[in-house]
Amino acid sequence: MFRIRQSSREDAEQILAVAEHLDTVNLPADRRHIERILELSEKSFAASVPPVDREYLFVLEDLGKRRVIGTSMVHAQHGTKRAPHIFFRVENDERYSYTLDRYFVHRTLRIGYNYAGPTEIGGLILLPEYRGNPESLGKLLSYVRFLFIRMHREVFRDQVLSELLPPLEPDGTSRLWEHLGRHFTGLNYQEADLLSKDNKEFIHALFPDDPIHCELLPAEVREIIGQVGPETRGVEKILRRIGFEYAGQIDPFDGGPHFVATTDQIPLVRDAAAVPLALVDDTDGARPWAILAVEGAAGFRAVGARVIKQDDGRFGVTKDVIDRLGVGADPRAWLVLA
Repeated sequence: MFRIRQSSREDAEQILAVAEHLDTVNLPADRRHIERILELSEKSFAASVPPVDREYLFVLEDLGKRRVIGTSMVHAQHGTKRAPHIFFRVENDERYSYTLDRYFVHRTLRIGYNYAGPTEIGGLILLPEYRGNPESLGKLLSYVRFLFIRMHREVFRDQVLSELLPPLEPDGTSRLWEHLGRHFTGLNYQEADLLSKDNKEFIHALFPDDPIHCELLPAEVREIIGQVGPETRGVEKILRRIGFEYAGQIDPFDGGPHFVATTDQIPLVRDAAAVPLALVDDTDGARPWAILAVEGAAGFRAVGARVIKQDDGRFGVTKDVIDRLGVGADPRAWLVLA
């Protein structure tokens, strides 16, 4: 029995335990940052902060154990004048010498800034013991964000970004940062990662504007640039399935690739709709599988379930789905087939 809902400040302890399994810049395993994330998320769901500042944190609950087992996030806009979206463009520098008759294509990294950035999805973590669950919990956690974007389309940008983690060292550090960023900032990876959550000025001030030739980096660093790490290969597969593509950009801290998609062309956004529901006794073996979501006094709630489309346009669901969503008579929900 699982349900996704909007986070609350009371979730801090359990979310910290979940965050410790991945410890990303979007959801660091740091109590102070998590408490601030939860405060902003609460204000975002309440629409009490401007759209550009909204960050929504969703939690996945195991209702039987009353336990938070996963998280995902969506940032309405990643990149503002106060805190730009910063990245390395991965470019090619072509060189030819007619004297030597030699031609080279050199890969370079050039720092870039976006002050009116895209919507960003991130913070996707599922506890290891729940991965591979027959209820497709990882897919549910990832896809629910796109249904939420459709429900509040006016809040979000016309492009969606996902920054994927590259292969990291066993201690969680980045080879790229140790051979590049650390030399320009004097900070270790963890220090820079945490500081950048609130303040990116040091990157603008200290990183070079000129392109950096990758040939100057060790081979073991070059080989991870733009590569997806083992922990996020499943995420990459999910994103590619719904239209995301590599943007030719990487994270300046760890070299992880950036994937992007046009918001209204993402099937989960394009095809979502508010529909009436009908109570049925059984959906065992039914097709298709769908994500359903509602908003009300209890806030945002969503579940994954088998549904039966009826001739009258309603979608049949079981009482269990109705109860988890918390809807009453003549129920309606936002729905997207997944």
